[in-house]
Amino acid sequence: MFTRSELEIKTIEELGNLCRRYGLKPIGRGSTKADYITPVLAFPRMAIRQMVEGKGLRKPRWELTQAISEAIDQMGQPTSEQTAMLKATLEGQRLSHPCRYDQEKLFALYRAKWMLEQAIDLLNV
Repeated sequence: MFTRSELEIKTIEELGNLCRRYGLKPIGRGSTKADYITPVLAFPRMAIRQMVEGKGLRKPRWELTQAISEAIDQMGQPTSEQTAMLKATLEGQRLSHPCRYDQEKLFALYRAKWMLEQAIDLLNV
């Protein structure tokens, strides 16, 4: 991500800003450039290693991914009328009350299913 040479030409203030930007802490007291350069050079490899080792953010177990897939299947597919309602909703068309509540519920259900499908796609990367 960063090369040592591009970091060494920065001032201590610029390096400190870079560390703050990424939420990194300097090594030691932060009185030398090396105190800031070391964590900036190390964080990409450390982040990947931590993920591989199962620390911090990690992929869920296969069973959970399977359960999400089953929930998507259980939600079904919208009918042609529901698809028309979803398109009208996306265009800003709103029913009058009290039917608007059910319209919003249908739209929320569609969005939830779409987001779950996106989540499965992302987890399968």
